[in-house]
Amino acid sequence: MKGSLMVPADTETMKGQACLSQEADRHPVASPLHSMVRGACPSLSTPMQTGDGLLVRLRPSAPGLTVEQFRALAEATQKHGNGLIEITARGNLQLRGMMPESMAGLAADIDRAGIVPESGVAIEVPPLSGLDPSEIADARGLAERLRSAIDALHPKPLLAAKLSIIVDGGGRLVLDELSADIRLKALKVVDGRQLWTLAIAGTQATATPLAILSNEDAITSVISLLNALAAIGLRARGRDLDIASLRAQFPALPDLMRGETIPPTSPVGIIPLDKVQSAIGLRPAFGQIHAQDLIHFLGLAETAGVREIRTGPEHSLLLLGLPLDRIEDVLAAAADCNFQTRAGDLANYAIPCAGAGACASAHYATRQAAADLVEVGADLLDGSLKVHLSGCTKGCAHPSPAMLTIVGTATGYAIVVNGSSSAEPVAYIGKEDLKSALATLGELVRNNKAAGESAQQCLKRLGRDAIATALRQG
Repeated sequence: MKGSLMVPADTETMKGQACLSQEADRHPVASPLHSMVRGACPSLSTPMQTGDGLLVRLRPSAPGLTVEQFRALAEATQKHGNGLIEITARGNLQLRGMMPESMAGLAADIDRAGIVPESGVAIEVPPLSGLDPSEIADARGLAERLRSAIDALHPKPLLAAKLSIIVDGGGRLVLDELSADIRLKALKVVDGRQLWTLAIAGTQATATPLAILSNEDAITSVISLLNALAAIGLRARGRDLDIASLRAQFPALPDLMRGETIPPTSPVGIIPLDKVQSAIGLRPAFGQIHAQDLIHFLGLAETAGVREIRTGPEHSLLLLGLPLDRIEDVLAAAADCNFQTRAGDLANYAIPCAGAGACASAHYATRQAAADLVEVGADLLDGSLKVHLSGCTKGCAHPSPAMLTIVGTATGYAIVVNGSSSAEPVAYIGKEDLKSALATLGELVRNNKAAGESAQQCLKRLGRDAIATALRQG
């Protein structure tokens, strides 16, 4: 296997492309031709052409769906598409394999099930908001007030269609790893006040903080930022805002005494809510499940007492209402139906996109590569890092940087270290060498990891040159 540096294809043509609007009403007319542009956002009214037919992305406006609604959605996907259902990293549902002539029937079945797609600016909150007693502040309530304030604006600001706002109240499940143009995060202070940190352009770790605000000021400030973005232009995102100008508008960040918070947990596994309630987090194998398998599992879950299902971050499904004495039975049934059920499952840390055959842009079978990674590269998957397997440079499955990203190209694979799929790779490997390269990376960690060191710490210490050398020698 011979490695060499490779400069990735230019991705500027994909940046800032408008995501076509989500459903304006509950009876959309499918217009697939409009969403065939690379970078467009597929929705029920504007599906996207992919390698296996039309793709629909759906975010219900309700926090969760009943078991019956989820069953109806699975049956509609099987009836009108190829039956494949995915959960994205942001907790959206994706329905695959539709045909232009099947879109009207799909929309009608979703409508009959009482599933109303979300429309307008994307405002994301943790899936357990309102149910988790460890939540610092009511994120869902603030998000609803914010949406009402946006809807009341006249004239309405023209915003980038992919613009996103995160309102995170803290608690056991948080959205820290998701990037957003504008983010509000609840702050626990010792004097008991309910405050929010306002930041722009990034994840919780990388976003630029601007202010610490009360509930009312938080809403007013987000509206101000939306107006500023609209003034810049239709494609403006949080990164385009002038930081110096904004900081002059907000008071200096105060030095507050912060109270203790509960450390966040994985969205996969048993998530305690109180002494009598727990949510059960599941992840379809590599984020994808067939409708037939889902329908079978839903029958078992409903019999056991599950009353509501919510989607969550990291491609997860959250089961609510399950009696404590039925949890182990449902976890066993979920494992039999090809769900990952434990936070420590190795497959949780392999993040593949749809891959060749499903996506017209992908250059390799990413899910098979993820299975190979679990088989031969277990030393990498210790929970300290994620390996992103991207069929092309778009990086749909994991837009943020990852410690390791395997990017498909026309003639092989680019290996990116500590970057996104469009970053400059450290090495290039041939088409037949991926599984052996994954094994080489696992061996590199196993042979060089110091006592108490994680896989991520080991790779960071070794650095890009050592990783590239190991791949060339492998």
